[in-house]
Amino acid sequence: MLVTMYPMGDRLRARAVENLRSFDPVAVERDDLRRAAVALVIVGAGIAGGDAATSPGHGRDRSGSRTGTPDRAEAIGSTPDPDPDPRDAAFLLTRRAAGLRAHPGQWALPGGRLDGDEDPASAARREVAEELGLRIGAEQVLGVLDDFPTRSGYAMTPVVLWGPGSGVIDANPDEVESVRVVPLAQLDHPESPSFERIPESEAPIIRMRLSDRWINAPTAAILYQFREVMLHGRPTRVAHYEQPVWAWK
Repeated sequence: MLVTMYPMGDRLRARAVENLRSFDPVAVERDDLRRAAVALVIVGAGIAGGDAATSPGHGRDRSGSRTGTPDRAEAIGSTPDPDPDPRDAAFLLTRRAAGLRAHPGQWALPGGRLDGDEDPASAARREVAEELGLRIGAEQVLGVLDDFPTRSGYAMTPVVLWGPGSGVIDANPDEVESVRVVPLAQLDHPESPSFERIPESEAPIIRMRLSDRWINAPTAAILYQFREVMLHGRPTRVAHYEQPVWAWK
């Protein structure tokens, strides 16, 4: 049972800024990896988004049907939690549109490749605007976490953004099938993280439990470091964790 809540407000922002400033992120510089950024967008749990944004455990696709079937990136677990208190802080998780060429239908943080000389923070802000219709200023960038090298050929920089406490998400249906507004408290689920051994690698796959679903690496690894560093001020490295074999492409 989740008992620790994180109210949206100045105290949480100050805590996040302090913990991120105290953290020394590790950059990955490899010629074989393309640069990308993902956004950890902190918002109020009551943020609305029409038929694209949903509360945890109550996902709906753009046709209005419940998105309750497991795919490669998730598995159904326990009964979904009730709707969160809108005063609590949350983050945004997207389900990639079915028509996308890479990893369609998978749950992921908003993000994408860096354009030209773009830095990770600018790329993360741009992707959030393009995917979710949220325009977040440069002054709302709280910090970054370790680069995560993916099996699919990217060095992803997680960027922590302070988003709106309320408002409306306007998801782009060409890129996003659905959005989940996940209370930060779910990151403290007692079953998270969990680890799975596979014959193809010596490193374990890391997974995070979010309400009724299991999320795999790379997203799970980033969320685990986000929890440890930003919420609890515990320096934690995650680049050594493995990803499922189907994510290697």
